Amino acid sequence: MNPAASAFVPEASLPRARFELLTELRIHHPEYALREARRRRKRSQLAPSGKLVLAALDHPARGVTAIGGDALAMGDRYALLARARRVLDDPLLDGVVATSDVLEELLLLAALERSGARSFLDDRVLVGSMNRGGLDGSAFEMEDAFTSLSANRLAELRCEGGKMLCRIDPGDPASGRTVAWCADAISALARRKLAAFVEPLPVKRSAHGYEVQKDTESLVRLCGVASALGESSLHIWLKLPLADGLAHVGNATTLPILLLGGPARENPVEMLRDFARGLHASPRVRGAIIGRNVLFPGKADPLPVCRALTALVHTGAELEQALRLLDETRSGPSAGGG
Repeated sequence: MNPAASAFVPEASLPRARFELLTELRIHHPEYALREARRRRKRSQLAPSGKLVLAALDHPARGVTAIGGDALAMGDRYALLARARRVLDDPLLDGVVATSDVLEELLLLAALERSGARSFLDDRVLVGSMNRGGLDGSAFEMEDAFTSLSANRLAELRCEGGKMLCRIDPGDPASGRTVAWCADAISALARRKLAAFVEPLPVKRSAHGYEVQKDTESLVRLCGVASALGESSLHIWLKLPLADGLAHVGNATTLPILLLGGPARENPVEMLRDFARGLHASPRVRGAIIGRNVLFPGKADPLPVCRALTALVHTGAELEQALRLLDETRSGPSAGGG
């Protein structure tokens, strides 16, 4: 493999001049975002194959900006959008999870890039991240208030659904309020026939912050709680961590499950190996919502990592095939797209 060929070149995916136009559009033409949302071609079904892979772009809204040793990596909006635009060159990537600011930036970029009737957001799944109020490291971190997209705004932007974090610390009263808010949001989405992507995470406070409890008993219990939130469960997808007990967790529900990526890791091979194992853990596991581990694989091009992951999910590739795809695409051109 040629290391130089695999380096990511942001300018090739998102020219800096186009990025700078976003501020001008915010000032002079904010209506372009809604106009683009109305023009965007939507898929007829959320998950035609029964599977989904979504790129998570909502970390900065909760104050999460660190990647490895870089405390500000995801705090650089140009870097985030350039990498998001790059992975959207993968036709098997279903879509994105984003807060209001990032979602509207993608719509504005689509308006700038639009060629006739075509847009890079056509046939994608757009999921709005709804509760980002539990800021990382804050005294009110467990009070995950709904501070971003509402069900009304998601419907106005013609999105496919909303995502919410439902972290539960049995010893923190704020968790009870978060559960109630999530139930209300699921009901609001269901009334508009929008999907609810619910991330139920059992957590425990430690000296290093809140740590996800991945033991089977905790995950099974919380899976049962999350499945029953809101007026209807018919449009709920669960987002759960990779864990050794996924087979038992899958037996706790009939809802489809997407695996979350977790903290960033230096080696994408390790991440792909974990996902290859997790995707076979239960018939309920139907894909992944993953952010940092795809978008920021060190200084490398994120597209090969994305293609390897989507091949695992959508084509049924075995790990060895995905790893070959990772190496083959890394050896090709380092960046392309719009």
